[in-house]
Amino acid sequence: MRLRLASYNIHAGVGTDKRFEPRRLAAVLRQLDADVIGLQEVVSVGPDGYALLDELAQACAMQAVAGPTMKRGDASYGNALLLRQPPSGVQRLELDYQQFEPRGALSVQLTYDGYEPLTVAVTHLGLRRKERLAQMKRLLSWLPHPPAPLILLGDFNEWLPWAYSLRLLRQQFGPTPFVRTFPSRLPLLPLDRIIARPTGLLQQPVERLLTTESRMASDHLPLTAEIRLPVHQA
Repeated sequence: MRLRLASYNIHAGVGTDKRFEPRRLAAVLRQLDADVIGLQEVVSVGPDGYALLDELAQACAMQAVAGPTMKRGDASYGNALLLRQPPSGVQRLELDYQQFEPRGALSVQLTYDGYEPLTVAVTHLGLRRKERLAQMKRLLSWLPHPPAPLILLGDFNEWLPWAYSLRLLRQQFGPTPFVRTFPSRLPLLPLDRIIARPTGLLQQPVERLLTTESRMASDHLPLTAEIRLPVHQA
């Protein structure tokens, strides 16, 4: 069974032209044509009560699962997943570090008849090296252990291949694709990733969507990948 996945830091819906354009962002999401989309920097509900996440889900005919990391009154902000199929389980993890911006991870389990259950997790790590390292250690201890099929999506805020946080990641996942996604108008840094295990789950190279619309809709470019879910072994 093939599934298409995407990861996208949407910059709260504000494009590189400084305009808040949910319809433009929704158009890019539809171009991804994905079964699962991991989002970062999502305003689930804004201070004015506007529900950006719900609008994006409706525009894509998908179900939204929110993983907020910051809440102020009725407003919330953080990670989210858009799904074509309702999840069979949802978990959330706090990754806060000292006094820095609250961070977290969101995971869902997806169950398809006749196939191995799939865990998909999305995260957005911090801006400082020690912060990312602490968050990576906690994240990896929280994720399901092999050989369970697992997809990890997110903005890791790390571009140096020798960084210790990425070395820890490679110990569990093997080689991790480096695709330049930031800044979207002239992508130089590979901050965003789609990572899978076991080896062979990914069926094609991780790619970025590089179009006129995607260069404008956010300061990051979205990534896409396809996996082949293994048949369940009774």
